[in-house]
Amino acid sequence: MEQKNNYSIIVPTYNERLNIALIVYLIFKHLRDVDFEIIVVDDGSPDGTQEVVKQLQKLYGEDRILLRPRPKKLGLGTAYIHGLKHASGNFVVIMDADLSHHPKYLPSFIKKQSETGASIVTGTRYVRGGGVHGWNLMRKLTSRGANVLAQTLLWPGVSDLTGSFRLYKKSVLEDVISSCVSKGYVFQMEMIVRASKKGYHIEEGAS
Repeated sequence: MEQKNNYSIIVPTYNERLNIALIVYLIFKHLRDVDFEIIVVDDGSPDGTQEVVKQLQKLYGEDRILLRPRPKKLGLGTAYIHGLKHASGNFVVIMDADLSHHPKYLPSFIKKQSETGASIVTGTRYVRGGGVHGWNLMRKLTSRGANVLAQTLLWPGVSDLTGSFRLYKKSVLEDVISSCVSKGYVFQMEMIVRASKKGYHIEEGAS
């Protein structure tokens, strides 16, 4: 009998008290027929983010929402590594809690992976149907500029290198993340470049 896929959704947070409940609600709304868990990696938010997550655990269950906090801000890359240690799924989704990516795209990511057998499905804001919610023009230009620069220098064949909305086979994420050296904003870029150089099958989906 074929193994049913299970998805671990890692959401790093820092001062996301106002967003985390909505993100969790939207994930549950759009992934009705999927086995998943949400792993919240909170970096010591002073705004009460962890208290909100604990309330969500009472509502949805501690087996569905895992709070795995850290004492302070330690960087995005290490947040994913920390979350990965607690992931039970054979696929891992990474996404931000700031609503810059809408969970409604998760089913299309899963469908794309299933149809193509891809190791990674990366969300792109630059394909038809992709868009950035709540981004002002300057941030869009900065992001697009970073993508153009990185593609010119590195050329991994992916149009949105800085995106932080991705679906990985867990084994692939473990392999790629172990070879990354960056910690901050460029971490997403390094991950996709290294995955491309290692020859992993990467697909793009609108986000």
